Amino acid sequence: MTSKGTAARYQAGPPAFDVEAVRADFPILSRQVHGKPLVYLDNAATSQKPAQVIEAVDHYYRHYNANIHRGVHTLSAEATAAYEAARHKVRDFLNAGSDKEIIFVRGATEAINLVAQTFGRSTLKGGDEIIISTMEHHSNIVPWQLLCEQTGAVLRVIPINDKGELIMEAYEKLLSERTRIVSIVHISNALGTVVPVKAVIEKAHQRGAVVLVDGAQAVPHASCDVQALDCDFYVFSSHKLFGPTGVGALYGKQRLLEQMPPYQGGGDMIKMVTFARTEYNDLPYKFEAGTPNIAGAIGLGAALDYVNRIGLAAIAGYEQDLLAYGTAALQEVPGLRLIGTAPDKASILSFVLDGIHPHDIGTILDHEGVAIRTGHHCAMPVMDFFRVPATARASLAFYNTHAEIDTLVRAVFNARKIFAK
Repeated sequence: MTSKGTAARYQAGPPAFDVEAVRADFPILSRQVHGKPLVYLDNAATSQKPAQVIEAVDHYYRHYNANIHRGVHTLSAEATAAYEAARHKVRDFLNAGSDKEIIFVRGATEAINLVAQTFGRSTLKGGDEIIISTMEHHSNIVPWQLLCEQTGAVLRVIPINDKGELIMEAYEKLLSERTRIVSIVHISNALGTVVPVKAVIEKAHQRGAVVLVDGAQAVPHASCDVQALDCDFYVFSSHKLFGPTGVGALYGKQRLLEQMPPYQGGGDMIKMVTFARTEYNDLPYKFEAGTPNIAGAIGLGAALDYVNRIGLAAIAGYEQDLLAYGTAALQEVPGLRLIGTAPDKASILSFVLDGIHPHDIGTILDHEGVAIRTGHHCAMPVMDFFRVPATARASLAFYNTHAEIDTLVRAVFNARKIFAK
């Protein structure tokens, strides 16, 4: 249970942040699970969607569903305008220099694969090196392993410490004249660690390497300025940013995207096709073969409108308060160990409980209406480092509350009682 001492240390979030008004925008938060009010704490896996996003997707399908960039009729023109407006919103959200630098993809995973198989495969040779970190999601490991197999490049890995922080001294030692690509997570999905990506980028650029930043876990929680960071590529997924599944964005510096070959061939990524040769389309369309997820892009645009209306600064402030409250409350559970205790972290509470497998914790919590994630979180090397098979992970969003954290902690106490019998 959460003690009075904990409650005294961490009162409700910033007064200006009206969490109940936010919650009213998310229809799913009013449902029950096993007869209990839903407490959704699996936001790192996917976020819930506000009514404004659901309605934007519904409105597209009901009123102007058509293919884009092809038709001269009214519906096609309206769909094209909405799709390109979403691209412009992504550009503004990331502070990219041009709409040409924003490529719509299926998500962060496809974006990383795109960069690996276009920039990477066309520039790397045997003996070149790619640097990633121990805390990467599998989607920022496997594409680079595939690229190494294809090109003869070598994968190097930055270690982390017991708090889950990147060891910057080790990173600097890994950098060399052979380093070609550094691909680094912005915020760890398994630990919540905020990586000092600006410093990572600066040191890589001193060696002439390009840097990709995986922002899938970062963009729902903090603002990102790709020009200020000076990253070469930045990727994120819509579904973690309160938008639809199956869509995301790749930012790339225009000069790099222009040099890169297409990722896929098909309609809309071409200017002219004969059996002798094909002339590829201009940016960003060169990388968007076939009919895209039009509704998804429009929904992503609506999600960005929603987040911008609330303000990422307000969101970050409230979530940091919530994280502090949850950290203190969980530490009162006997036998519980937090995995990932970096001073600079965001919205992730990963933990293990003596004598209870995380899957069992997750099942017990589900019967209390509490949805968390259990397992390796697509970050097996992190689990190996901490010598655990899995963790229970409660991941927070700006629609969660202190009362929901209290429910989580009560459910964890209940799990201890059940297994103590």
